[in-house]
Amino acid sequence: MPKTTTVIGFLGTKLDSSSGSNRWNEWRPSVNLCNREDFIIDHYELIYEEAFTNLAESVIKDIQQISPETKVVGRKLGIKKPWDFEDVFSNLFDYIKSLNPDPSKTNYYAHITTGTHVSQICLFLLTESQHLPGKLIQSAPPRGRKIGNHPGNFSIIDLDLSKYDIIASRFHEEKEQAQDILKSGIITKNKEFNTLIEQIETVALRSNAPILITGPTGAGKSQLAEKIYQLRQNRTGIQGPFVEINCATLRGDIAMSTLFGHKKGAFTGAASDRPGLLREANQGILFLDEIGELGPDEQAMLLRAIEEGKWLPVGSDTPIKSKFQLICGTNKNLRKGISDGTFREDLLARINTWTFKLPSLAQRPEDIAPNIEYELNKQTQTTGQSIRFNSEAHKQFLHFATQKSSTWNGNFRDLNAAITRMATLAPRGRIRSEEVEDEQKRLTDSWSPQPSATNSPNLENYLSKTKINNIDPFDRPQLAFVIHTCKKSKSISEAGRSLFAVSREQRKSKNDGDRLRKYLAKFELLFEDL
Repeated sequence: MPKTTTVIGFLGTKLDSSSGSNRWNEWRPSVNLCNREDFIIDHYELIYEEAFTNLAESVIKDIQQISPETKVVGRKLGIKKPWDFEDVFSNLFDYIKSLNPDPSKTNYYAHITTGTHVSQICLFLLTESQHLPGKLIQSAPPRGRKIGNHPGNFSIIDLDLSKYDIIASRFHEEKEQAQDILKSGIITKNKEFNTLIEQIETVALRSNAPILITGPTGAGKSQLAEKIYQLRQNRTGIQGPFVEINCATLRGDIAMSTLFGHKKGAFTGAASDRPGLLREANQGILFLDEIGELGPDEQAMLLRAIEEGKWLPVGSDTPIKSKFQLICGTNKNLRKGISDGTFREDLLARINTWTFKLPSLAQRPEDIAPNIEYELNKQTQTTGQSIRFNSEAHKQFLHFATQKSSTWNGNFRDLNAAITRMATLAPRGRIRSEEVEDEQKRLTDSWSPQPSATNSPNLENYLSKTKINNIDPFDRPQLAFVIHTCKKSKSISEAGRSLFAVSREQRKSKNDGDRLRKYLAKFELLFEDL
């Protein structure tokens, strides 16, 4: 069964108004749209205000006279203020909802030639949002506005812009430019990373909700947050500043003061008022890097600031308000922080509306070459001297950089430092094999496992600070060495054999895996978690 055609439009209180026999010679958009052989309308919904009931009835009669096959229904909405956007939109929204439109049976068109500018905009928005699942239709008078044998012109606008090649290409170009900003102009090839950037671009332009960026140290969390700000500046007109702080540097009263501000005299050394970073970020973006390092008091205050948009500076009884987008960064497992009591669950629920995990440099080997080029260009801009590899040296360094054994523990910080060192030592800005060989040794040494005593800080990745403090200092290096061995072993049995290689020969039972499991259990650790 063929679909029927329904047109929805407002009564034109001026354009549709005409009387006497001469009215048939005047262009009246609602009437003349129904008087076309090339566009047959089965159903016309004519919306009008109560003050224009007589005109609406006259127009309905004229449509029925010239197009008896068209069923015309007058719809008198409860619009009180035709130039008030909220009044018009809410009444129009309720009306269209009551229609319960079914696009499988009917082709819908919104006639946006008549009505106030406000009503035309509202009808457009409801069509664009697919509350009215149809297309727009515009009509225009013939030259001189006299009908004669010509009822005027009309055009149909399909709001599916992907069907318009030129517009679609413009959108695609703009989307590529946005992603280029987020990637710092680096032509990346890693599929997973490019998909991640596409998602971040969409979220950055459509949402003001908090964003949580996770990933290892040096993966580019801070740089990405700043690029999100730059993108929003260019595309959404964000007015406020980009404010950044590494939470690992905040301790005690200074932490509260730095974030939330203080009043003069609030504590020793508070010689003047301080606004605090949350207030400085008003109408902009606040980036809290290493959010997992915040203390419990700061977490509680931050939660209130996010939920209520206000807080009390240190020493003040008057709340301060600020509106900003929050971006947080961390290289920690905040879920684990919740379980060991170092991070608030309700705060995590507030800051992870959008969570994006940045991959390490080693996980993106195909992106190492363009990032090397990027770092070289940065060095050139910094030094004012062209910095380049010679052909053999470039091939040599790229081969080294993309090997699985190159772990890039510091990620892009390691890469930046490597290029900086080679560029500094290279004669006349040309990096040779000699510089590459020295740098390979330097990086390899830095990535090699260190003596167990120096591995103890890594315990913070697995245990809370409270638990670490309850372990005797001479036991911490041993535990760190055990964890390091477990991480590089394929199974608990393999790790046990390595750790107990000497003592196992003196034991009757050689269940190394069970022995290791019991050792880890003393610290509430599981091999699987390592």
